[in-house]
Amino acid sequence: MTGNHDNGSAAAQQPVFHKVAENLYRLESSGGYYALVKKGGKQFRRSLKTKDRKLADRRLQELKTRIGGLTITEDANLAFDAVAKRWLATNQHSLAPRSCTRIETCIKNLAAFFKQTAVRNLTARDCEQWVVQRGSNTAAQTFAHELNVMKSTFNYAVRHGLILANPAVEIRRRRITPAKIEVPTRDQFKKLVAQIRFSDGRKESQEKAKDGADLVEFLAYSGARLGEAVAVRWRDVNFDSNMISIHGTKTESSDRLIPMTGALRLFLGRLKEEAQPKPEHPIVKIQSSKKCLQTACRRLGFPHFTHHDFRHFFATTCIESGVDIPTISRWLGHNDGGALAMKTYGHLRQEHSVAMIKRVSFDEVAPNNVVPLREEAVIGASS
Repeated sequence: MTGNHDNGSAAAQQPVFHKVAENLYRLESSGGYYALVKKGGKQFRRSLKTKDRKLADRRLQELKTRIGGLTITEDANLAFDAVAKRWLATNQHSLAPRSCTRIETCIKNLAAFFKQTAVRNLTARDCEQWVVQRGSNTAAQTFAHELNVMKSTFNYAVRHGLILANPAVEIRRRRITPAKIEVPTRDQFKKLVAQIRFSDGRKESQEKAKDGADLVEFLAYSGARLGEAVAVRWRDVNFDSNMISIHGTKTESSDRLIPMTGALRLFLGRLKEEAQPKPEHPIVKIQSSKKCLQTACRRLGFPHFTHHDFRHFFATTCIESGVDIPTISRWLGHNDGGALAMKTYGHLRQEHSVAMIKRVSFDEVAPNNVVPLREEAVIGASS
């Protein structure tokens, strides 16, 4: 590791290292300490990032311990996608199916970039090149998902002794700007449902469109996600207790038993009377109302609302009705005490904001729990 002095200008520019102990070298020009450790026929050169000898000795020992834990087997030659799939397999039991699908897509995209390079040969520079090429061509949320999978895979490789350190540890996420939420007004919601049910006016078209309108109404009155809505069966509805069971699509902890709104109870009562369903039958009969919803929005000149916008409609309507955020959060299946709901729905519709400001007064008012007495009553009490 020690450089040689000669008269050539190129050689003169090469750094000169002096061996001060086994595996420990000192750079002549800066006085900084470096390590050179060998294992399994491979050399590990690392700056110890210090000019202090005692600190350099401690860091050298730490480095040797980490290198000693490396796995010198064929596993060390595994490509990134193989290691990533191992990491996913060990965590799949705790993930929702949609999360697994998203991670599999991220692994596929990352593998296309890293190709079949052994994970132990991937460097911080390789990860930086990924940022340069991939970072500017993807949405911030997609970039964040892929970066999380990348870091998690490298951390898995470190824990299992395949690599010494995570080469992506210094890469930061892009700032994610939340998309503006389009929430239908009550008037828009009513007109949308009516338009879907009417369809083009023909009886056979109206019969087909009925299921689409039913799905939209169920989403709006329950606050369920699309996957949750199509999974609900009639056995999940209890009219006696006025409760309905929603089976969460995120995790098992998002399963919930919630009270039915008046609108949901009337809606389900009407459906039950029409269809006379069995307990195992689904409440909504289709998986998506996307097509009829888009057609209705276009005909009415409305924004192109999605299934999820009616979950927002439910939450916003509850807030505007005076329900507290933590309660709404539980109805939605959140487990964070209301943090996400506050972040998502902290801004209400403009018309509601205008109505609320009219309630604000800076005049002195009597406390709500004090009832003023008539003067003669006060005198009579004191005599």
